[in-house]
Amino acid sequence: MIDDTIAAIATANGIGSIAIIRLSGDNALSIAKKLSKKNDFSPRHASLTSLYDTADTLIDEAIVIYFQAPFSFTAEDVVEIQCHGGFVVAQTILKACLVNGARLANAGEFSKRAFFNGRIDLSEAEAIAQLIEAKSEDAAKILASQMKGSLKHFIEDVRDEIIHILAFSEVSIDYAEEDLPQDLVQQIRTKLEALYKLLEKTLQASKSREGLMQGFRVAIVGKPNVGKSSLLNALLHFNRAIVSDIAGTTRDTIEEQVKIGTHLIKIVDTAGIREANDTIEKIGIERSLQAIEESDIVIALFDSSREVNAEDRQILELVEKYAQSKQILFVKNKIDLEAKLVLEDVAFDLALNSKEDVNTLVTKLEEIMDKSNSSDEMMLISQRQISAVEATMQNIEESFSPLEEQELEIFSFHLNEAVKAMASITRPFDNDEMLDKMFGSFCLGK
Repeated sequence: MIDDTIAAIATANGIGSIAIIRLSGDNALSIAKKLSKKNDFSPRHASLTSLYDTADTLIDEAIVIYFQAPFSFTAEDVVEIQCHGGFVVAQTILKACLVNGARLANAGEFSKRAFFNGRIDLSEAEAIAQLIEAKSEDAAKILASQMKGSLKHFIEDVRDEIIHILAFSEVSIDYAEEDLPQDLVQQIRTKLEALYKLLEKTLQASKSREGLMQGFRVAIVGKPNVGKSSLLNALLHFNRAIVSDIAGTTRDTIEEQVKIGTHLIKIVDTAGIREANDTIEKIGIERSLQAIEESDIVIALFDSSREVNAEDRQILELVEKYAQSKQILFVKNKIDLEAKLVLEDVAFDLALNSKEDVNTLVTKLEEIMDKSNSSDEMMLISQRQISAVEATMQNIEESFSPLEEQELEIFSFHLNEAVKAMASITRPFDNDEMLDKMFGSFCLGK
């Protein structure tokens, strides 16, 4: 199938000013000539030309650009057709391409061909896929850097250092009857410990900045009728959630996206957490607990006009469980009423009474999210990459004992496994199923 000429619409469906149809393969140029009835296309020159179907009926007047192999994204002959956007025109041109010998591309197949033809490695391919869905400007900058190979160079440096140590070990196996000098063993251990710490810092930085890639999730939690839905509406600047004085009005989690600063975040209004007898309310509370588990930031909201009760204590116990793994903001609401709330052990971050107070809360959220990108460490952008680094670290750790015992065959085995794990981030060739699954998650036309 790699020899087929593939075609797909590379822009989102819907009405727009332009749409792009992309072809890649040996017959891309000949198909473009058939559609345009034009025989001369200069590489990398935009040509305004009429396009026709097989019945010689005019489809559209479009711009056609020919990228001659290997100077294209896929390293094959590529033709891009820029036509008028809409529901019909692009589909009609695509249909004409298929009639003239192309086949419909699979999801991610253009990027997959670029990978197999040596144009990009897996780390660059993943960066391309995630850049399309970037949830913040900071994430987009990181992904753009990785598209240019920053992660690839980091992986290659780590891999080369392990291979250097491995090469020495392999040579030393030939002289197994002689003990290695103790200072040499220590030098190797020192180098491996430094690599381990580097990967550990990278792993920690990547996990702490996960919200930067996937989009931050902010959960608003509190007992019933504390003002969670009102706060959600204030953050969204429209009345998304029903607000009433009846406790338990919100029976399910409500999720909405909003842009704060340079970040696109998801805010989750949860059902009031309390002991409930109503079956549906119990389900809503269970979903609230799940929303807290999945969130990056938790806004714990308390009603300053009511005295502390068991429900407030339950909220405190709940958020304290996540104090080490999530950012918790303690917020007092309804401060325009008589103050009755007393929580000696809680340092409140904010009190809400006006639109200005909500703006202050937004600023605090923005500061927390911006802080997540303060690290200069290299960042891993997928669970696949994280798993590969974890496997590398495990093999480095397991190599220390045989190194001390000078069991060089076992030591070399673990380093070989470490090299394989690191290489899998950029260019593994031995797992077609993994490659199919990864590229299959790309959008059509990419």
